[in-house]
Amino acid sequence: MTYGKAIELFLVNGTADSLVTAELSNWNGKAIKIPRIEVEKCNRDDTRGAGIYFLICQEDDGTDSVYIGEAESVQERLLQHLRDYQAGKEKYYWNTAVIFVGRDLNKALIRYLENRFVEIAKECGRYTILTKNTYKNTVMKESQIASMEEFIDNVKILINTLGYKVLVPVPRATDDTVYLYCKGSGASAKGFISPGGFTVLKDSLISDHIAPSLQTKGKTYFNLRNTLERDGVIVERKFVKDYEFNAPSAASAVVLGHTSNGNIDWKTADGIRLKNL
Repeated sequence: MTYGKAIELFLVNGTADSLVTAELSNWNGKAIKIPRIEVEKCNRDDTRGAGIYFLICQEDDGTDSVYIGEAESVQERLLQHLRDYQAGKEKYYWNTAVIFVGRDLNKALIRYLENRFVEIAKECGRYTILTKNTYKNTVMKESQIASMEEFIDNVKILINTLGYKVLVPVPRATDDTVYLYCKGSGASAKGFISPGGFTVLKDSLISDHIAPSLQTKGKTYFNLRNTLERDGVIVERKFVKDYEFNAPSAASAVVLGHTSNGNIDWKTADGIRLKNL
């Protein structure tokens, strides 16, 4: 049985696009969302302790990426990220940091959390993961592991509440799912409408060509297709895992290799268009 959760959001400066804290009832942890431009002037005790942080980035092609890290002083580590970027040592540009701190966190615990969050984010496949190395063999007592796994479950809830689906698995079909199909130009894909948009299923096949018009419009589905191939979601024209797009048209454009109206190009097995469902 699942139970409701009470979450307290506090807009520290009175606006949602500034510093925000989020807390779950009966949990000693806390989430702190802070824009990049506010990090240097941030003067809070709760950001100076040990914790985990997510640096949220958006690539030039519109895809999302994230750096997941740990630090004994999160505030100082974020400042180091800023200095590294200014010195040319860090190539990615993040615009928001989401910090998670908690009572009694230490170096061993945050190393464990960092590794687990990187593993979970990679499994979810929604964001490109920028973290290169983590500590995979942290020695932990059984009771500590149990406590940190509960910490992880709470972080999943809060970071999703704050608008970042980095730890949210791709939706799964249910007994009531209506499947839709998209075919053409060597492509044959299967998917369904899901909460975040449209999910294309594993083993779906994409077109063997890309229309020139799709390659010449800046941030297009051509770039998204390249990103999915780079990240191993699509291998040799085939989806090797389920993947949720933000809209049916994004899914059908990647599948067909040209601009597409997903409401028309996705159809049921009986030929009923998505827009008529």
